Amino acid sequence: MEQFQQLDFSEEMRTSYRDYALSVIIARALPDVRDGLKPVQRRILYAMNELGVEPNKPHRKSARIVGDTMGKYHPHGDSSIYDALVHMSEDYSLQIPLIDGHGNFGSIDGDPAAAMRYTEARLSEGAMTMLDNLDKGLVEFIPNFDESEKEPVVLPAMLPNLLINGTTGIAVGMATNIPPHNPSEVIDACIAYLDNSDISVEGLMHYIKGPDFPTGGIIINGDALADIYRTGEGRIKVRAKAVIERGDNGRSNIIITEIPYTVSGNKTKLVESLVGLMRDKVFEEIYDVRDESSKEGIRIVIEVKKDRDAQNLLNGLFKKSPLEDTYTVNLLAVKEKQPIVFNLRSMIGEFIEFQEELYTKEHEFLLNKAKQRIEIVEGLLRACDVIDLIIEILRGSDSVKQAKDCLMFGDVTDIRFKSESSRMQAFRLNFTQAQADAILAMPLYRLIGLEIQKLEEEQKILKENIEKYTAILARKSALRAVIKERLRAFGKKFARPRLTQIDNIAVSDYVEEVKIEDIYVLVDRFGYTKSVDEATYSKAAPEVLKEFVHTVRMKNNDVLCVFTAEGNMFRVRAEKLPKCKLKEKGTLIHNLCKLDQEEAIFYCSFKQLFESQLVFTSEGGFIKQVSGVEFDTGRLCVAATKLETNDRVASICMLGAADVLAGNRKAVIVTKNGYGLAFPLTEVPEMKKTGRGVKAITMDKSDKIIFAGVAGPETVSFELPGDKTLDMKKLKTRPRASKGVKGVV
Repeated sequence: MEQFQQLDFSEEMRTSYRDYALSVIIARALPDVRDGLKPVQRRILYAMNELGVEPNKPHRKSARIVGDTMGKYHPHGDSSIYDALVHMSEDYSLQIPLIDGHGNFGSIDGDPAAAMRYTEARLSEGAMTMLDNLDKGLVEFIPNFDESEKEPVVLPAMLPNLLINGTTGIAVGMATNIPPHNPSEVIDACIAYLDNSDISVEGLMHYIKGPDFPTGGIIINGDALADIYRTGEGRIKVRAKAVIERGDNGRSNIIITEIPYTVSGNKTKLVESLVGLMRDKVFEEIYDVRDESSKEGIRIVIEVKKDRDAQNLLNGLFKKSPLEDTYTVNLLAVKEKQPIVFNLRSMIGEFIEFQEELYTKEHEFLLNKAKQRIEIVEGLLRACDVIDLIIEILRGSDSVKQAKDCLMFGDVTDIRFKSESSRMQAFRLNFTQAQADAILAMPLYRLIGLEIQKLEEEQKILKENIEKYTAILARKSALRAVIKERLRAFGKKFARPRLTQIDNIAVSDYVEEVKIEDIYVLVDRFGYTKSVDEATYSKAAPEVLKEFVHTVRMKNNDVLCVFTAEGNMFRVRAEKLPKCKLKEKGTLIHNLCKLDQEEAIFYCSFKQLFESQLVFTSEGGFIKQVSGVEFDTGRLCVAATKLETNDRVASICMLGAADVLAGNRKAVIVTKNGYGLAFPLTEVPEMKKTGRGVKAITMDKSDKIIFAGVAGPETVSFELPGDKTLDMKKLKTRPRASKGVKGVV
């Protein structure tokens, strides 16, 4: 009869998910704090060690290595094992690669490795520092997944692999991200910890300056490292190393020689992103992007257009491209099947504690081995002294057991001796079992005098070693001295210069460059303002352009100056002017520069104004000249002229340098009541903008100026308000401030 078990769904899901999460955390994604390896990496190295593919042996097919690893220790799929194998061979990912790959193992560009059937591999020198002592019983072995083999729980790593090579892993609800560090710096820090176990994080940072990425680059927030190493968490900003060089045809080149570690193995995508920024015109300053990298190193060339700011472009690329990226640090590792976030001191402390355990077991192993060997050597030397008796025992014995019992216990029963004295001598023998076995297996050549001398020398060395091993095990300081000595040897063997520069660099803003071109500012009679490019303006029909009462030609990086009848000047930057089509309305000038109720009567560009002279005429009859330099200000609104109470600006005329120097220009005045006056412009003095001006024409109190202009010898007439025309032939020249002539309009 079938049995059914009723389960609570939520409890079953909770239990199953917890088991799954624990499996991923402990057996898949996170490294052990002692050897710095994930299970798959540890199993690959152990399988290769079992295959005998050491650094001095020929490479073996990767497929064979993957097959052994999967079949014996890691039944999780060949692709994941091969990916881990390839990663451990990448010199652009690890400071000390653990695998020596032969064949196509991919590249920093992002090219994938060839299939495992085409590549070969063997252990590297760095891997041997983690495997050399496996035969000494230093670490615990456990059954594999099907209990057909044994595998180590952890490798006897003699190098701080976790800090030197770093690691990345994503588990359930947690992740680890440990950056690589310079081997020499890490080893020096470990030695400093051995000298002083109370050393602080700041003390360790005297040796470990910060992460040292195999791809180099610059850490630009070096001040954050102390807090990261203190807490075990934080963010590092990594920037590519770049220089600006002079290029061809007057262009500049930005040369990228080192890339951020975050794009290691994806250099092609980095170059593609730069090309995309150029293609999409995010940075119009880029002329071309080339990847000129070779075996000598990385060289990405960004060619900058002529007369563009290369440093400003580089600032923008740091901001909008992977040339600057953030590396999130999380010093998370497994200790005794518990995921723990370590800081720099505790991580080094765990490694040192592991080393003390390993070295203690190693010297206990060596001491026991030396004691076992010296027991045999001493037995062989004793045997040489009584070799005639031993030969007599062997010849008189009927079996090996009978001879062995005689050697060990002095049992002479049923053994045939030549004399009673030999029997009595044999009766006193007391060799140990190991010595007896060695004597029975001893070849005759060991009786040669030279061989006996070798045994005596070996006995002396073994006694010295036993004394040394006993002293090391007796004192912790002596044990630490041995650890330091071996670490120093590794430091010399794996020494390499620091690649990553550490600095504190303020992030520079990118100022977007605008292509300098001509634009036309058009203002209609209602004050609606817009800007159009030169091509649009040149294609416009004349009848369309007649709708605009003011037209100003200027550059798109210039400033539009707006003068009002109330005597003020307002400034509007060209980029704030709405870019429109001719048929579009635009924006009221009052909204662009806060004119409020003031009436705009004159428009010009600042560049044109700065190089010109203005003639101000007020309705009350005052006139003056003002240099355009007077209006060189950064303020958005300034007083342009001084006016009497209830007076307004009637007209503003702009004079170029040629008009000022000509000397034959006339000021022309027309009043509301129809009076006109012309007088030499030389009679109009140049004043400050704060000046009121001088009297231009004598007129009644009820009259006011409605038009003012500047006429040259070639001027025939002026268009006046109200569709009227002023004929210059009817207007005779008189002195300034004279009574005007009636009927010239």
